[in-house]
Amino acid sequence: MSGPPPASPPDAERRVFAARLGVLPATAAFVADYCERHGIARDDALRLTLIVEELFTNSVTHGYGGDSDAPVELELAAGAGDVLLVYGDAAPPYDPLARPPVAALELEAPVEARRVGGLGLHLVARLAPGARYARENDRNRLWLSLRCGR
Repeated sequence: MSGPPPASPPDAERRVFAARLGVLPATAAFVADYCERHGIARDDALRLTLIVEELFTNSVTHGYGGDSDAPVELELAAGAGDVLLVYGDAAPPYDPLARPPVAALELEAPVEARRVGGLGLHLVARLAPGARYARENDRNRLWLSLRCGR
């Protein structure tokens, strides 16, 4: 995506969670419930849940340095053929889209020869090809557009 970050659709659903790994099941339940109510196919709901779990885990572990009561914001909006996920946290600035992509050769290398980190973000980029990052009001905000079949 290019240009300014998109505005949230008026029918978007937003939840704020404490940055605690024990809250992961609640984030998954929010995604599953949203997808069920909006007729989003199971495979797409699972893909969206995997993305949220990866981003949430990174926020808690790397952004906040462990469990805390700091906020992690999830917003979902269903469109015609896609779902918009707006993900936010108040951790120090970090643009996950600025990291160089994991090269195909690196993915085939033995584990001990690979650089540490980045594989989860590589997975997110593959699952949600439409993405934009911005730092707004002391928050990291990531917009991901996922194509889905209904």
